[in-house]
Amino acid sequence: MPFDYTLDFHHVDFRRQPELYRVGKGEQGVLLVEPYKSEILPHWRFRTPEVARESSEQIYGLFLAYLKAQDFVGADMARKFLQMGFTRARRYANHRGGKKYDGPVPDDKKGQSGAHGRAELPRSPEDPEKAAAAAIFKRKWDEAKLNPDYVQQMADFKARYGK
Repeated sequence: MPFDYTLDFHHVDFRRQPELYRVGKGEQGVLLVEPYKSEILPHWRFRTPEVARESSEQIYGLFLAYLKAQDFVGADMARKFLQMGFTRARRYANHRGGKKYDGPVPDDKKGQSGAHGRAELPRSPEDPEKAAAAAIFKRKWDEAKLNPDYVQQMADFKARYGK
């Protein structure tokens, strides 16, 4: 099922209403789904490899805690933050300043992934520090998405909610 951007994200508590959650594709909803966004976001950093290592380990720890609590939505959100650590660090590795597309995000597309008709800016010379930070997040993201408990909880979630 695609991610549902029509929900009132300011008022939905996905811990209390997990049936409203959609896994979606990639990082969809990573900055919308509460209370998880507020629990995970303060730990999300990728400025240097050292910062990325600490951040990815903290987020992976949250991922494991959510799994242990049988909180699939929380685990999936932590997985998305690990994925976003990789993709954002790669973006900064490829585009000095982190701006990949020309022009602002259209108001009706804010919070969603994609270019939304905007042209991609040319790449800068690769920033090795950001590339190393990206690799750190990539390893933790891979570890999370292949975790057998996560895989099982995702299957159970989809079977239970059809999402």
